[in-house]
Amino acid sequence: MQPQIAENVFLAENATVLGDVRIGKDSSIWYGAILRGDVGSITIGERSNIQDGVVIHATQGESVTIIGNDVSVGHNAVVHGAKIGNDVLIGMGAVVMDNAIVPDGTVVAAGAVVLANSVLEPGIYAGVPAKKVKTGSDQITKMIHENAGHYQTYTTWYE
Repeated sequence: MQPQIAENVFLAENATVLGDVRIGKDSSIWYGAILRGDVGSITIGERSNIQDGVVIHATQGESVTIIGNDVSVGHNAVVHGAKIGNDVLIGMGAVVMDNAIVPDGTVVAAGAVVLANSVLEPGIYAGVPAKKVKTGSDQITKMIHENAGHYQTYTTWYE
């Protein structure tokens, strides 16, 4: 199966995108990112950014990866077979494992590990394993949304 890449997607020349991968319009896949849709499908929503060195994968027969709209997945993070809502920030070096659910308006802090099968509530999560350290709010969601917007601007620097 070949990836399906919507219009106006920035795809860095050394990003790897293969297999059952769908990327929504105005999203960006940055340098060294790996999206391997070989054993489970990967869906990236609109206006989302998958930053440098990110790995997205799944477990055959057990999970798929779904990432919503206006999501930022930070440098060197791993999203493995998880469901990520809209307006979510996955921090640098964070790990989100199989069948975890990260809802809209949530931050997973840098270096945090969201264990397999975890179902989070909106808020900010940090630590290993990730624990809720702050309740979600409209202000947090706005900050996340604006961060994703910055990456749409950054793509214009590489046209």
